[in-house]
Amino acid sequence: MGPPIAQPGKAHSFSVQHRTYNHAPRAIQGLRQPHMSDDSTSHPPDAAQPGTPSKPFMRVVKSYVLRTGRVGPGQQRAYEQFGPRFLLNYDATRRLDPTAVFGREAPLVMEIGFGMGGATAQIAQVRPGDNFLCCEVHEPGVGALLKLCGEQGIENIRIFRHDAVEVLDHMLPEQSLDGVHIFFPDPWHKSRHHKRRLIQGPFVNRLARHLRPGGYLHLATDWQPYAEQMLAVLSAEPLLQNTAPADGDGYAPKPDYRPLTKFENRGLKLGHGVWDLVFRRV
Repeated sequence: MGPPIAQPGKAHSFSVQHRTYNHAPRAIQGLRQPHMSDDSTSHPPDAAQPGTPSKPFMRVVKSYVLRTGRVGPGQQRAYEQFGPRFLLNYDATRRLDPTAVFGREAPLVMEIGFGMGGATAQIAQVRPGDNFLCCEVHEPGVGALLKLCGEQGIENIRIFRHDAVEVLDHMLPEQSLDGVHIFFPDPWHKSRHHKRRLIQGPFVNRLARHLRPGGYLHLATDWQPYAEQMLAVLSAEPLLQNTAPADGDGYAPKPDYRPLTKFENRGLKLGHGVWDLVFRRV
């Protein structure tokens, strides 16, 4: 039997949300620490698969603001027409079988927070040999990417409309990913909100443990203070190694596969910076 498929129009409860930032909204995950709790619900003890080497995080700080968005007629049609083909149901009781989901064996790359999906669709098209597992909780964004996949015949994308952290915790074993993309997460500019930033040590360790040896983590931001924090956090993770030139500033040249968005291109013309970080699992 194949993987569970999300039904268009079915109500879901999402544990993460995001705000619109840069060219697209992003699904920002909660930061989790053991033995702590707040008003959020932690995972039940029996939710993890048997044999999982490490325990799931428990959410303590939310790095998102819950916002709703209108699903347009075209996006709603995409849910109905293309949802059964590209959408996956989150199920904490079973492992994801990528071969069954994609109908082939290929390197698996996870994207966390794809916004409206334009860049994701372009990356998948220029890298047809890779499978892209994409997580986003913003319903209009999911509808937009479904529309692109269906109309452009992009077969190497599958979508979870769910919290990527829970997908990692319960549906993907460690060392199962060949890459992770997180582009332009919310920088939470104010100092008192820095604790809400997605890129923190525990979460980066979680990502690193899910990468196969040689797998990569690619982050991008246009907010320099956040870029500096990202660089510090990734550099402190012993499972990761920076791919940037040793005599440089620690940031990587923009990989060719990541397209420039309209927002990003406009910012570059105005002199705004964009920082890419590419680290590999040792």
